[in-house]
Amino acid sequence: MAMMASSFAASALPLKTIPGSYGPPVIGPLKDRLDYFWFQGPETFFRHRATNHKSTVFRTNIPPTFPFFRRVDPRVIAVVDCAAFRALFDLTLVEKKDVLVGDFMPSTSFTGDMRVVVYMDPSEQKHAAGKGFCLDLLKRSAGLWESEFLSSADVMLTVIERDLTASSSGSAGFLQPLQKCLFAFLCKSIARTDPAASPEVGECGFLMLDKWLSLQLLPTVSIGVLQPLEEIFLHSFAYPFALVKGDYQKLYSFMDKEAQEVIRIAGEGFGLTKEEAIHNILFVLGFNAFGGFSVFLPGLITTLGRDKTGLQDRLRAEVRGVLAGGRALGFETVREMELVRSTVQEVLRLNPPVYLQFGRARRDFVLNSHETAYQVMKGELLCGYQTLAMRDPMVFDDPEAFVADRFVGEKGRRLLDYLYWSNGPETGQPTTANKQCAAKDYVVATACMLVAEIVRRYDDFRCDDSALSITKLEKAKEGTEAQAASVEAGRPGSR
Repeated sequence: MAMMASSFAASALPLKTIPGSYGPPVIGPLKDRLDYFWFQGPETFFRHRATNHKSTVFRTNIPPTFPFFRRVDPRVIAVVDCAAFRALFDLTLVEKKDVLVGDFMPSTSFTGDMRVVVYMDPSEQKHAAGKGFCLDLLKRSAGLWESEFLSSADVMLTVIERDLTASSSGSAGFLQPLQKCLFAFLCKSIARTDPAASPEVGECGFLMLDKWLSLQLLPTVSIGVLQPLEEIFLHSFAYPFALVKGDYQKLYSFMDKEAQEVIRIAGEGFGLTKEEAIHNILFVLGFNAFGGFSVFLPGLITTLGRDKTGLQDRLRAEVRGVLAGGRALGFETVREMELVRSTVQEVLRLNPPVYLQFGRARRDFVLNSHETAYQVMKGELLCGYQTLAMRDPMVFDDPEAFVADRFVGEKGRRLLDYLYWSNGPETGQPTTANKQCAAKDYVVATACMLVAEIVRRYDDFRCDDSALSITKLEKAKEGTEAQAASVEAGRPGSR
C-alpha cells in the first residue's frame, strides 16, 4: 500500500475509487455497445451512467468491440466534466499514440501503410516534422484561405438559390453544395491544387473523401439505419481498405501531379518523403479539415436558419455595421464581430465536431474533478465525452441552452478556457509539442465568415426544422444591396 500511495501526487481533494465496472467478458462490452448505439445513443449513454454512479468520472466500455474478429480493448475511464477533462491535454499525464478514436485504430492501409501525424504522440520523432509541416502550410495559406473560401461560398449559395427557385417542394438541400464548396476551397488553400484540373476529382472528389472517411469510422458511429442490421453489418468488424482503394489512389495520383509545391516544402523544410507528404496532406484534408467542417458547419447553418429569437437580426446588424463603407469580409473584420464569433463558439460548445477525446495514462496519477480525486493507473485509457463536459453546470450557466452571446464580454472570454473542441482549450495555441488542432483559429474564423456572408447577403434565411435543407432565402433589399455590392468590390480575390 505504501508503494501504491507513493506513486500518486498529493491532492487536496478527497480521494475516491472510480465507480463503475466493465462487466463480464464479451457480455459486458456487448451490452454497453448496444446501449451506446441502439437503446440509448451516445449522449444518454454517458449521461445515464454519470447519474447512476453520481460521478462525472466512471468506468465503462466504449465501442467498437469486435469479440470474434479483432482484438480491441473497449475498457475506458469516462470523463464528462470540465475539470477532469483537462488531464486529456496534459502530455505529462497521458500519451496520444494511436488513440485518435480510442483503442481501435483503422488499418494503416487507408494511409499508405504508414502512421500519419495525428496518430503520433508528440514524444515520437516524426511528430514534430509532420505537425510543423501542417502549421507551415496554414501559415503560408492565410491570405489564400480567405479569398478561396469566400469564392467557394459564393458558388455554394448561388447553387442553393437556383435549386430553391426550381424546387417544387419549396426547399433545397445544402449538404452536397456545402461539401463541394469545402473540397474545392480546401484543396486550393491547403494543397495549392485546383480540383478542376481533374474532371473526376473536381466532380466527385468530395464523395471519394466521404467514402474513405466513412469506412474508417463506421465501427465507431451510429448512422441511424434499421436495427439490428446496423449492429450486425456496420459495428461488428472493421471494413477493408480495398473497398475505397481505387478512389484513394486517384486522390493520391492527383496530389502527386498537382501538389508539387507543397510536396517540395515538406521535403526541403521538414524532411518528409513524397509519400509521407501526400498521405499526411490527404489525411489532414480528408479527416481533419473536410470531415470536421462537414460535421460542424451543417449544425451551424441549421442553428442560424431555425432560430426564432431574433438572433439573425442581431447578427445582421453587427456584420453590416462592421462592413459598412465597403470594408472587405475576411479574417481581420470577423475579429471585430463579437456576437458572430460567440455564436460560432456556442455551436462548437454544444455540438463539437469530434465529441470524444482519448489519452492513455503515461504513469500512475491523480485525476482531479471539481470536488473529488481519483487514482488512474499507468496504461489505462481515458475517454472524454466533451459534449457533456462542455455542458458542465459548475462552469456554464444554463448549460443545456443555446446562448448566442455566452462568450461575449470579459466574463464570456474567461469561459473560453473551458471550450475544448480543438483537443485543447480555446485559449491555447497549437504547437509541435501538443496535439491541439493546427487549424483551430482558421476553423473559427472560417465559420464566422460563413455566418457573416449569409447575413450580409440575405435579409432572411430559413432552414427546415427536420432536414438539412433551406426553405427561404430573401436577398438583401435595395438599400442594403448597394452596401453589399460595395463590400463585394472590396472582398479579397474579387474581380
